[in-house]
Amino acid sequence: MPGLLLCDGRPWTVGGPADLLIRDGVIAKLGPGLDPGDAEVIDLGGRLVLPGLVEAHCHLDKTLYGLPWRPHSAGPALADRIADERRHRAELGLPDPAAVTALLEIMAAAGTTHVRTHTDVYAGIGLTGVEVVRDVAARLAGRITVEQVAFPQSGILANPGTAALLEEAIGLGVSAVGGIDPAGMDRDPVRHLDVVFGLAERHGVRIDLHLHDPGSLGVFELELIIERTRAAGLAGRVTVSHAYALAQADAATQDRLAAGLADAGITITTAAIFDFPVPPVKKLRAAGANVACGHDDIRDLWSPYGSGDLLERAMHLAYRSTFRRDEDIEVALEAVTFGGARALGLDGYGLTEGAPADLVVVDAETAAHAVVTRPPRDLVLKAGHVVARSGSLRTRSV
Repeated sequence: MPGLLLCDGRPWTVGGPADLLIRDGVIAKLGPGLDPGDAEVIDLGGRLVLPGLVEAHCHLDKTLYGLPWRPHSAGPALADRIADERRHRAELGLPDPAAVTALLEIMAAAGTTHVRTHTDVYAGIGLTGVEVVRDVAARLAGRITVEQVAFPQSGILANPGTAALLEEAIGLGVSAVGGIDPAGMDRDPVRHLDVVFGLAERHGVRIDLHLHDPGSLGVFELELIIERTRAAGLAGRVTVSHAYALAQADAATQDRLAAGLADAGITITTAAIFDFPVPPVKKLRAAGANVACGHDDIRDLWSPYGSGDLLERAMHLAYRSTFRRDEDIEVALEAVTFGGARALGLDGYGLTEGAPADLVVVDAETAAHAVVTRPPRDLVLKAGHVVARSGSLRTRSV
């Protein structure tokens, strides 16, 4: 294959102008003044080069993206939103393959190259969502990579038959098993975690748990998850999403939990939405714990908001965290790039020779500038193929 040379770029984290020579889907060479040989040449004109953006937490099976506008009808509580979705999901034809496709296409055009989505699996809905998302992702292979978490939206113990469905979902190819509020939802955190960790250990999949439970209850559950992760030897394979209690804890408790999360190799994923508590991102990173970020719900029965643009999501994380200095804003950008890649276990991810050529080119002076202004994505590459230009997805990868 002839390859592709991106000349006169400014790769983030590299520290200066450089060319990127891409062959066989990877960055073959990185440095100034590279000889293109027989490679096609694209002049970046000094633009900033980022690694492909990584969406670490969304719900593709719920989305209404691209469908007619539907006013939000749920009450303010978590239970209200769960009940509202159950009432209206069937009448709206969810999951809708057209809506899932529309959202993934807008994500890819905005520079997202990998997505982790939590797909509802519970008695009454079965595995329909897993199958729909799997089929749409297969059609978009080569533009964006989708991994699914089998997600028990209404609990596991409270919904008999759900544990068996989670195991069936693993058989259909989901790469992680989820959980939700082991104490608040299922009233039995030990047995809930027995199911989740048991499935992960038997089948070699990752874990990603929703944890909304607040205060001391949520802290207790985080401690249980840290203990389980250490005992199971699952460092680097467990994520806790939301973790509101971590944000609400006092400084000493935050310090202790941050150290425990880092030692156990657990990722904290946040969406920084509405006024929900945001984990102490800088404190976690300083302790060595990984932090990732995603949209959560995007234009669905849970929320009418969400664009699919991860630079916008990084801006919300930075804003909610009161980040003003460039180096702090870059911490938010790291959450939608390297942090997400670590959570998903993406081997070789980054801007180095030998890394997969998943790249995003933007016209920005610095990485912080890119987060704050969210400029158009001039160029998006997936495995070395151009999939989008000027914010528009190409008809097919070339």
